[in-house]
Amino acid sequence: MESNIVDVAIVGAGPAGLQAAIHAARKKATVVVFGKLEASSIHAAHVENYLGVPGVIPGAELLAAGREQASRFGAELREADVLRIDEGEGKFLLHTETGPCQARTVILATGGARKKLKVPGEKELLGRGVSYCVDCDANFYRNAPVAVVGNGSAAVDGALTLLGYTPQVFLVSERLEISEELRAKLYQSQINRREGVWVKEIGGVSAVDSLLLTDGSRLPVEGVFVELGAKGAIELAMNLGVLLDADTMTHIETNKRQETNIPGIYAAGDIAGQPYQMAKAVGEGCVAGWEAANHARAQRRGDAV
Repeated sequence: MESNIVDVAIVGAGPAGLQAAIHAARKKATVVVFGKLEASSIHAAHVENYLGVPGVIPGAELLAAGREQASRFGAELREADVLRIDEGEGKFLLHTETGPCQARTVILATGGARKKLKVPGEKELLGRGVSYCVDCDANFYRNAPVAVVGNGSAAVDGALTLLGYTPQVFLVSERLEISEELRAKLYQSQINRREGVWVKEIGGVSAVDSLLLTDGSRLPVEGVFVELGAKGAIELAMNLGVLLDADTMTHIETNKRQETNIPGIYAAGDIAGQPYQMAKAVGEGCVAGWEAANHARAQRRGDAV
């Protein structure tokens, strides 16, 4: 086995991702989990409807226990976000905050819904200047002034991506929480940073024309990209040609093995559709981890998958 290639790379450290890590590692696969526990939707929640949990237990406590289990079985957990995934020669290259990682299989388990700013103008101007996906919509803003709002890796990576389309890029962040490697790239770029402030209102009537910030200043922009947290599974899947559900385009289509239409790519948890429950996420994570480990083993042996 090539030592610099892992069998299973898991994007997301919530219930689906951690359960996938446990099952894949128990099958003797080499496993790396990318993500931060606090990014999971249950981290700040309480759980009382999960088998074997008496009373109410903090979600953060469950996640910490799951992390310890995954680590004990041999999975490596990296507190780093994945920025992009590319496919090539039967393997996948994950570009992360802290450097690249090659993997034979990938499990997408980042959760579903994108976080909102919840400010005036956001809902009203959605699709008319407000976007939640730089990779999807950057091309519509060539040479136009745009802003990216967020404190994490998705916001910084999005702003850097936009520089390939327009020289007028603002990054609005209250407090940047990113790796030193990504911070260095940001500070060496031509991005106009507005740190220590946040968005108070998105201005415009028929389309976005400005951002009102909490310090009272106003940025003249035509596009606003809301990137709160890490890259979502849908954005990561776009470069790979992974199919979404035809009706709503809000979740990734999988079969009963949690396989997507791309061999070696699996999805589990909220990103694979409703119901948005931990029990479903854990079950799908189990299946995805098992199947991904089998797929990787077959690749190592040179067998047909």
